[in-house]
Amino acid sequence: MIEVKTKNKSMLAIIFALAGPIIFEQFMQTAVQYIDTAMVGSLGTSATAAVGATTTINWLVGGTVSAIGVGFLSYIAQKCGAGEEDAVKRASAQSVLAVLVSGIFFTALTLSLSPVIPVLMQVDEPIQELTARYFFIVYTPMLARSAIIIFGTVLRAAGDTKTPMFVGIAVNVVNLILNFILIYPTRQIYGIKILGAGLGVEGAAIASAAGFIVGGIMITVVLWYHPVLSPKKMSLKPDMKILKPCLKVSFPNMLQRFGTSLGYVVFASMINSMGEVATAAHTIANTVESAFYIPGYGMQSAAATLAGNYLGARDNKKMKDFAKMNLLIEVVLMIISGGLLFVFAPFMMGIFSDSAEVIELGSVVLRMVAVSEPFFGMSIIIEGIMQGVGKTVKPFVYNIIGMWGIRIIGTFICITFFSGGLVSAWGCMIAHNLFLFSLYFIHLLSGKWNPLNKQEKLL
Repeated sequence: MIEVKTKNKSMLAIIFALAGPIIFEQFMQTAVQYIDTAMVGSLGTSATAAVGATTTINWLVGGTVSAIGVGFLSYIAQKCGAGEEDAVKRASAQSVLAVLVSGIFFTALTLSLSPVIPVLMQVDEPIQELTARYFFIVYTPMLARSAIIIFGTVLRAAGDTKTPMFVGIAVNVVNLILNFILIYPTRQIYGIKILGAGLGVEGAAIASAAGFIVGGIMITVVLWYHPVLSPKKMSLKPDMKILKPCLKVSFPNMLQRFGTSLGYVVFASMINSMGEVATAAHTIANTVESAFYIPGYGMQSAAATLAGNYLGARDNKKMKDFAKMNLLIEVVLMIISGGLLFVFAPFMMGIFSDSAEVIELGSVVLRMVAVSEPFFGMSIIIEGIMQGVGKTVKPFVYNIIGMWGIRIIGTFICITFFSGGLVSAWGCMIAHNLFLFSLYFIHLLSGKWNPLNKQEKLL
């Protein structure tokens, strides 16, 4: 339990004990994504565009599954804080049911839609078939991907952030090794013959799918034998006493993620319509930017877990103290990451592309977004705290208004009426992020984020 393990540690040590493994895990994932993008990028701009064209669909599906995990995170973190071990194990068993249902559903949905996804995403016709094949292969192991997402969240909710980190490392190692073997043909490196399948983009997809399968098996085994969370001997039948409060938290978050991810799909579709250069620059810039968000999202997971834990323990002082410290740490980290992104934008773009046009365009948009990093970071933390205490309705409203009212409509107007390009589209994205910061910060100052201020009932 979080409280048992950390009661003698300082607040700062608790935050970094939870956030550290998550940040490292995400760093490793991003490092592999960098290498993956560079490997595919070496095949040409068309290959990069084929892989990147469905990235937002990945956010849509992954975000919806992640939202299911948020409900379990809030419930389990609070029950851990309250010391209710039986409720924790029963919730863990219900998470197994959630993985089975979501995994099977999204496998059937994504595979059946794979031929039409590239058309809907306005992918250039010459690479539509390749994009469809890549999408089909990557989504074949959707059951394993659901297990990694939901079980990882369940483990973090109970304070175990190391296991998801090790699973993530295993997924990445498998992906990298198979990338090296499957993407390229047999070749000579320093006089040594290296066997290769020469499958190109499809090889990258197979490597990713294999990594997901390995990770899904690993994290399922760990959960099954976990001393706190093991669902052994627990019923897998739907238990509404647990599912109802979990769904109460998950459903608004699911709508939020679905709505914003659908917005990302529309946003990317508009960018894809600008041509290969804009698509490639956007894809690579997104990949580069993701590394500089790592501190934010790592701290968000710690914030959600601790918020739920302190709510369960009904410790209002620790709740407020940790919120202030988390926000301070986040601002410092994101100022540093934003500064690095601004300075090294051209260098980072150059890692993934040798096209002068792509590098120049990507560098411009990265330097624009770098300035907004600290503001976006604060939004991430406040949203994480609200997830931990089970308040997901307002984040849903904030994000939907920001995505569709500012980013999508703004981009549409800029492209349609002012012949705007990628720079104007990213300008609308930054306006969206600043809008979210304003709303979240006002909500934070109001104190309404904290249920203990009103002594509301727990889940």
